[in-house]
Parts: sequence; structure tokens; C-alpha cells
Amino acid sequence: MLNRCAKTASIPPENIMLKLWKKTTAKTTAPNESMRVPRETGPGTRSVYPPAFEITASLRSDPGCVRAVNEDRCFYQQPDDEGLFRRKGILVLVADGMGGHAAGEIASHNAIEIISRVYYDSTQPPTAALEAAFHTANQAIHRAAQRQPQLHGMGTTCTALVIHEGSAYSAQVGDSRLYLVRNDQIYLMSEDHSAVMEMVRRGKMTLEEARHHEDKNVILRALGTQPEVRVAMWKTPFPVRDHDCFVLCSDGLYDLVSDEEIRQTVMTSEPRAACEKLIALARERGGYDNITAGIIRLCLAPAADETSVPPTRELKPMALTGEKQEA
Repeated sequence: MLNRCAKTASIPPENIMLKLWKKTTAKTTAPNESMRVPRETGPGTRSVYPPAFEITASLRSDPGCVRAVNEDRCFYQQPDDEGLFRRKGILVLVADGMGGHAAGEIASHNAIEIISRVYYDSTQPPTAALEAAFHTANQAIHRAAQRQPQLHGMGTTCTALVIHEGSAYSAQVGDSRLYLVRNDQIYLMSEDHSAVMEMVRRGKMTLEEARHHEDKNVILRALGTQPEVRVAMWKTPFPVRDHDCFVLCSDGLYDLVSDEEIRQTVMTSEPRAACEKLIALARERGGYDNITAGIIRLCLAPAADETSVPPTRELKPMALTGEKQEA
């Protein structure tokens, strides 16, 4: 087990409603280029499926109020190359390094660099490409730690989100989180790989008890601490909707800011302002750890080839019986 550092923050008790993403989606297969075809959506109309989304993204990382070094890293890429964008979509990453001195900073930096490069170089579909990228990063970080004594024991969490052809994909190691805000509700889309969350899953502890437990910072998986790692993957693509908003964050944020506060902030602010408000709130409550937040908002883009049949008749008000209609 890996103990990143005990935090002494006093988190106010609260009721947190977490909904598993599995309750919100039916099984589906991965879309591909052959599925992106015009189809009739009503009399005289055509649209392209899967739908295209306009994406607004903002990511920010802050060292917090106590630590001199920021071991968190965040990353967003939307390829300029249209072909690469159509094949791979956008990639968002949040990593939280550990290991002391500069080791944690190096681990999170390497994870971001390797995962992004391997993902976009891969010819595999998103799920397989993400998993391969995570394993490549894990092996590289572990080898570096073995070669350099000052880096021994370094590791990092990492949570990834891909948006591609109307669906979301995710991969995760550690306890950096992924949320979805949809239809005024917030959904936890990831599971912390931590000692206390394992006890929650086994029914030995409540979520509220987990927030205050002395071992809440002990994680069970990290990139680089072992030669092999088990990567948590979504089994099927997750269909996205108009106005969906994804939030990726390190524990430096969610330890001090409740899910309800994240939901309200995301719903009432644009992504950039929401990131700033959430980090400011964590700092006001002590900022005992590095704080990272990334917010990705999707809005349905109008179909470029959408056509409609113009009306063939116009309706004009008719005079009632006994009334005169003015010209």
C-alpha cells in the first residue's frame, strides 16, 4: 500500500450522493467511421451520426498553500490535424505524483508525456490505445525508479478521458477522480483505488466515514511502483449528450470541496471560471495538497450538411365570421 502523505484538513460532514455511471447508460458498441453516415431524422431533414460536439475546456493546477512543489500535472489535447482528430478524438489527463523530493513531479510529468504520445501514435481504438498507453507509462516510470536511487518508490495516479465520435472513454490508476455533471445531477464516474474505498465496497465503512478516516490517503495502485499494474477501464463506450460536463480532479480538490459544491459551481459558471472558483475554495479551506481541476463541457454542434424542406404554404390569420379583415 502507498501512503502519499497524511492530510490534517478538517472536512465538514456532509451527505454526498454518488451515482455509478453504469446506471445511466445501456451497452453499446464502439462507433467507427463506417457508422458516420447521413440519416433521416424527420420529414425532409438529414443529420450526421455520430453527432459532433463543440468542446470548451479549462484545466488548472495549483501547488496549494503548504507545499513548495506541485507534483500534480494536467493535460488537454485536441489535435489540429483533422484526420488524427477524427481517428482519436480529444484526450484529457490528470496525474498526481508521489515519492518525495522531485520524484513525484517526475513521475506525473512522465505519465502525461508517455500516455499522450502512445495514445495518439497508436492505431488501436480508444479503449485499447488507452490501456496500452497506461502500461507503457507504468513500465517506463518503474524502470526509471529502479535505475536512479533518488527516484526509488516514485509513482503517480492518472485518470484519462477521451471524447471520440459521440462517446467517452476512460482509464484510471489511483484515486484522481472523474465526474460527470448531467441534467442537474453529479455522477462519480471513477472508483478510488484506495484502502478506505475498498472497505466501502466491502460494506465495512460508509462514504462519510471514508472521508474522515486516517488511512484515506493510502492508495492501492499507482503507475510506476510495480512492474505491472491493473488499469481500470470502462467496458463499453459511454454515449455523451448535449451540455454534458466532465470534471477531472486530484484528491487535493475533492478532499476539501464536496461533490455538491462541484456540481453547483460547474452548473453556474463557465469552465475557466469554475476551475478558478473550485481551486480558490480548496485553498480557503487549507490547501494542504496540490490542487488540480479540469472541466470539459460539450455542446452539440449544428450539422454542417443538415438540410430542411422550406415551407410550401404560409398561414395567415383568418377573419372571424362577421369581422372585416384588413389588407
